[in-house]
Amino acid sequence: MRYWISCFYAAMLLSLTACDFNAINSPYVAEQTKENILYSSFSLRPKHLDPARSYSSNEVQFNGQIYEPPLQYHYLKRPYELIPLTATDMPTVHYEDAQGNKLNRRDDPSLAYSIYTITIKSGIKYQPHPAFVRDESGKLKYHQLTEETLQQIETLSDFDEVDSRELIAEDYVYQIKRLASPHIHSPILGLMSDYIVGLGDYAQQLRQQLAESGEIDLKDGVISGVKALDKYRYQIKVKGLYPQLKYWLAMPFFSPIPWEADQFYQQAGLIKRNIVMDWFPVGTGPYQLTENDPNSRMVLSRNPNYRGETYPLEGEEGDKEAGLLADGGKSLPFVDKVIFQLEKEQTSYWNKFLQGYYDVSAISSDSFDQAIQVGSGGDFGLSDEMKEKGVSLRTTIGTSTYYMGFNMQDPVVGGLSERAKKLRQAISIAIDYEEYISIFLNGRGIAAQGPIPPGIFGYVEGEKGINTAVYQWQKDKAVRLSIGKAKALLAEAGYPDGRDSETGEPLTLHLDVPGSGPAAKATFDWLRKQFQKLGIQLVVRSTDYNRFQDKMRQGQAQIFQWGWNADYPDPENFFFLLYGPNSKTLSGGENAANYQNDKFDRLFEQMKVMSNTAERQQLIDQMMAVLREDAPWIWGFHPKQFSLYHAWNYNVKPNLMANNTMQYRRIDANQRYALQQVWNRPIIWPILVFFMMVVVLVLPACWVYYRKNHSKMTVK
Repeated sequence: MRYWISCFYAAMLLSLTACDFNAINSPYVAEQTKENILYSSFSLRPKHLDPARSYSSNEVQFNGQIYEPPLQYHYLKRPYELIPLTATDMPTVHYEDAQGNKLNRRDDPSLAYSIYTITIKSGIKYQPHPAFVRDESGKLKYHQLTEETLQQIETLSDFDEVDSRELIAEDYVYQIKRLASPHIHSPILGLMSDYIVGLGDYAQQLRQQLAESGEIDLKDGVISGVKALDKYRYQIKVKGLYPQLKYWLAMPFFSPIPWEADQFYQQAGLIKRNIVMDWFPVGTGPYQLTENDPNSRMVLSRNPNYRGETYPLEGEEGDKEAGLLADGGKSLPFVDKVIFQLEKEQTSYWNKFLQGYYDVSAISSDSFDQAIQVGSGGDFGLSDEMKEKGVSLRTTIGTSTYYMGFNMQDPVVGGLSERAKKLRQAISIAIDYEEYISIFLNGRGIAAQGPIPPGIFGYVEGEKGINTAVYQWQKDKAVRLSIGKAKALLAEAGYPDGRDSETGEPLTLHLDVPGSGPAAKATFDWLRKQFQKLGIQLVVRSTDYNRFQDKMRQGQAQIFQWGWNADYPDPENFFFLLYGPNSKTLSGGENAANYQNDKFDRLFEQMKVMSNTAERQQLIDQMMAVLREDAPWIWGFHPKQFSLYHAWNYNVKPNLMANNTMQYRRIDANQRYALQQVWNRPIIWPILVFFMMVVVLVLPACWVYYRKNHSKMTVK
């Protein structure tokens, strides 16, 4: 009996010591624990990985690492600065009149076209791909797949051979042709057709070809304003002046696509197996997509053909002290692989971040108090728990603006009369966005002084940048004007104490919103209280999103909430939201307030084609003054983004414009593994307690059983 009890003890102890508790706890396979891998997540699978179609942030986090447009944003410099990527230099621009004669000045009144010439670097190669494989006769091997071959193919990796070729200028031209394809439905075709000469006509030709023959041919097609000059140079001809084109040349839309890959993916047998450009991109960037399982994970692996760009040698003030230049001149990318795990619940992601299984985390409202301490002065700092883990906090003001707009065609709140202006100014003072940011955003934002957010040329900090219609400068900060001042303006507008001075009726205004729910109720209650400060009654009118869109298009909304994220870092991308010809009701444009002021429109037309000079800033200041007096928006706020990084992350600097930032990131995998071991040590004392309880319960029974049998043996 003692022998079996001893064996029982030994087996239990061996089972405890043999368990690898960290491996059970880790969401990754053991072989990956010390590898040079960056861990991230996704909650919704990207719908489009084809750069001609993709326009969502959850898609560009993949596309930006795979595809390479000619230009990119400097990783470190602020304000955001465009620099060459695959281009040798920034594009050169010359100007022509309607007859094609070159002009010496961009302000020549006969200017009709701007011609951009882009020269790309030689020797850049595409990632390995079966579309490039040729047989001994030089024919593309996998472009006419038979049913017999297709039976062996389930995914792209099933092809036996892969190859590559050099990037050429014609690949950029081919991609611009793809923007016009009726099969692709590119979201920027309409906009680009307004500027790129011949793009709209080419799109019409393709639609006609498709209707007549059921097929289209991009390879031999011609856009009159886009052409390859030679192997490494191509031109884009735009109507008039459109300096913002250079920003589009840093977006995946203008990345190169090889015709071989495009035609390879058009085979019916591959489409049936979902082997398409939207699922398996092919580019020249630092990474290639090697695993695409939207129900589990997606993996970016180092492109073996990548030429190796280098880390920046310079940045902005403070970057050197922050260690952001330590890797200057070193070859990119630093990380071998990026693994994106599917995480549908923020709580699950947050817990894994705390365990060290994710490298970076945003901060949700639920985790804010656990991660952040707010000082008495309103400053943000890390909680003790985060400090103990060595976590660092990075914050940046988003290149976004959220606002409440007035329908300038409304008979009560609209128009440019002094009465309407003072009504809008009074409401702008009363709605305390500093309080809103504190209550609903955990302080993560700054009150807007106009449409332009920080980081965009034209934004002015400090006293010179405040909206004097709403704020005054006191003790080195902007302070909102008093409710007394707002009430005085309201009375001057003809609504003393919130009542019409002529009829005595209370002033009732309507806020139109697309849907609502429990989360929105608190916001609406808060807004009603803000209007009530002036004695104004606010009625919230909630409709479904389609009905809301109809009301906006028809100019039936009185007050509304809206927001805008920058497409590119230029003030034109925000001011055009208030440009008269872009009125929602007149042209279906993005001017949702239907604001029109001739002076503002004239200044906008001058400003939008200028370079970022002191002269341009002067025009922007004049435009701001007009907007602040007219108050077509209650300027709202710019959100502040918070990100947490574990100590093993290096070269971390949020960049809201660049798409290809993963190549700059560096991690210390050994440090990460060591901390994971510390933070995830198995807690075995409950098992030991359970084991002892079992022993205490079982041992007496065993002893009784032993005594009983021993007694029987003695009697015998």
